[in-house]
Amino acid sequence: MPTPPRAPATEARGTAPLAYYWGDDAYGLEAAVEALRNDRARFPDGPPERWRPEAERTEPGRLLGEIRERLATGSMFGCGSLAILRGAGGLVRSNEQRALLLDAIAALAPGNGLAIVEETESGVKDPPSKPLSEAIGAAGGDVRRFEAPRQDALASWIELRARERSIRLAGGVARELATRVGGFVREGDVERQQQGRVAVMELEKLALRHAVDEPVTVEDVQALVPEAVPGSMWAFVDAVGMRQRVRALELLERLIEDKPAPVLLAVLHRRLRELIEVQDRLERGESPGSLVRSMRLVPFRAETLARQARSWTGPELDAALDGLLELDAQVKGVGGRASTDARDRLAFDLWITDLVAPA
Repeated sequence: MPTPPRAPATEARGTAPLAYYWGDDAYGLEAAVEALRNDRARFPDGPPERWRPEAERTEPGRLLGEIRERLATGSMFGCGSLAILRGAGGLVRSNEQRALLLDAIAALAPGNGLAIVEETESGVKDPPSKPLSEAIGAAGGDVRRFEAPRQDALASWIELRARERSIRLAGGVARELATRVGGFVREGDVERQQQGRVAVMELEKLALRHAVDEPVTVEDVQALVPEAVPGSMWAFVDAVGMRQRVRALELLERLIEDKPAPVLLAVLHRRLRELIEVQDRLERGESPGSLVRSMRLVPFRAETLARQARSWTGPELDAALDGLLELDAQVKGVGGRASTDARDRLAFDLWITDLVAPA
């Protein structure tokens, strides 16, 4: 069974058959639930049956009643039940609903358990439902955050997963695999929930290619593992701001499958407006440092926008903004214009090629 990542010392580690796990590491969350289920100290009669209540149901009160009834009823034969509840935040919007779930925790019968699992966006530090996490911690449950490893930490993590599965890796394989699943993308807005899960799937696929005594090589990774590097909205608009044609087109290719065109247009419009204002202020004698006060920016962002604004002339920024308005009309079908995914993608490509970073 995979070993979940070690919990920070500041988070609660109890012995009750209760857990509150959250974070952006889907693999780590699932592994932690399995470790809880197989913990003999919590379930001495053996691993309980997994039960996954449907938190999306439209009658949260009835579902909470079912959870309490099942968890409060001990099993006469065999093992009990471990309720694995995802999206608990939608079930406890009112004080009454929260009280029902807390009552289920208090009425837990021997052999049963409850694991609340919340997948969050990357960078979320606090538990989505603090009252629930505090209640489970106070009852002796396990309260932990799971952060997806990245960069060299992801490479080390992959090596550990390989050892758990007795998969031999040649030098550089873990780093190459971490790179191909996007572990070395630095931007903070990248979602990393599935990176660990994808890395393990690819690792197990690579292991099938060789006999037991042959290591997986870097060449195997390059030949068999497709790149799944996530896109970053921040990196994309920065590439546009710096007029980096190849980089902007590359990042657009990753983003446009998942991000609606109106969202891309909105962030691009905001960046162009910022660059026009920054350029105007710099031409009137302001320094990049003064932008921190006049535009209420953090120093790093002020320096970044000033550097990008210097890459443009005023007429070029105006032309890019006008072109973006035309692109917006194309995407929204204004004036009877035909809009398809292929047409929209081509229009974005042409805007970048002709107006942002012409050859």
